Amino acid sequence: MDNNAISGEKKELKIQTLLKLMVESGASDLHFAVNSAPAMRLHGEIVRVKMDQLKGDDIKNLIYQVLNEEQRRELEEGLELDFSFGIKGLARFRGNAYHSRGTISAAFRLIPSLIPDFKTLGLPNALMNLTELSNGLILVTGPTGSGKSTTLASMIDALNERENLHIITLEDPIEFVHNHKKSLVDQREVGSDTLSYKKGLKSLLRQDPDVVLVGELRDMETIELALTIAETGHLVFGTLHTNSCVQTINRMINVFPADQQGQVRTLLSFVLQGIVSQQLLPKSYSPGRCLALEVMIPGTAIRNLVREDKVHQIYSQMQVGQDKSGMMTMNQSLMKLVKAGLVSPEASMGYTTMPDELNQMLGGVKSSKKSES
Repeated sequence: MDNNAISGEKKELKIQTLLKLMVESGASDLHFAVNSAPAMRLHGEIVRVKMDQLKGDDIKNLIYQVLNEEQRRELEEGLELDFSFGIKGLARFRGNAYHSRGTISAAFRLIPSLIPDFKTLGLPNALMNLTELSNGLILVTGPTGSGKSTTLASMIDALNERENLHIITLEDPIEFVHNHKKSLVDQREVGSDTLSYKKGLKSLLRQDPDVVLVGELRDMETIELALTIAETGHLVFGTLHTNSCVQTINRMINVFPADQQGQVRTLLSFVLQGIVSQQLLPKSYSPGRCLALEVMIPGTAIRNLVREDKVHQIYSQMQVGQDKSGMMTMNQSLMKLVKAGLVSPEASMGYTTMPDELNQMLGGVKSSKKSES
């Protein structure tokens, strides 16, 4: 790919111009780094804008155009800052400003103004079924940039469209903006609407929620509070940066001290309603990316394995009765993409946590470009 495929001009250094170029180009991210032209992530790859390299003062001026005084002070004192903002008539963006080798850098993520629905995202019916539950814990996991926020926003929007509920989100920062539809939706941003995830979650039950979304289950206290809220009869959505359903369960348990893990396993076995682990893969034969996902819907057998500390046996159990449960392993999803001609067998091997199994599944499948109509 041409490393200078996108054109832009530096002369006025208006961040709105670069963000507009980002949107028009179909890029997902915009990056500023010292001694480099602005760069965009297009179809999963970094592409530099055709303009002069940025200096530290250039980047600072660009970032400060979208920060208020309090945010500027926080960045200067804390050396990094998470924030979000909207530009009227364009889109919303999530930003992170930080320092690298003593100089300032920044990354901006495009947040679509419209929340994609299940069909547009290609999400399976099993996820829609999860939104029909009245309580429990639903986890959407995957690496940074895998589309977790988009999947969650689509699930919350489905509830908002269908049910008369009180939905409360805790996010850092707020990404997709949910309007009140059938439900009443309160979105709280860590740092401006509450001091921390912990503080926000502790007061949440006094706010009469039906559904809770926790932007990130990042530590033991946050996970413990989310489990408690799910146990008290609420439907809780959360995210973790884990790469498989089994790894997610292990992370939820192992974050606790050894003497508490038995109690956590028992609680998790009762409240867990589903885990979705997802990745976005670049298409091998055309521009764009495609979604691969693993789905676990715990039945009696899986709940028993969680409770009995036999998590390593869950993977094989996920492959039993899939037609009825809607479960799917990541390797099965990758295989589906290969068979559809969206991803090459060679590329799929870079996204599996179980390469031997996937290699065996691929068997005689040969790399061939998807036929064009």
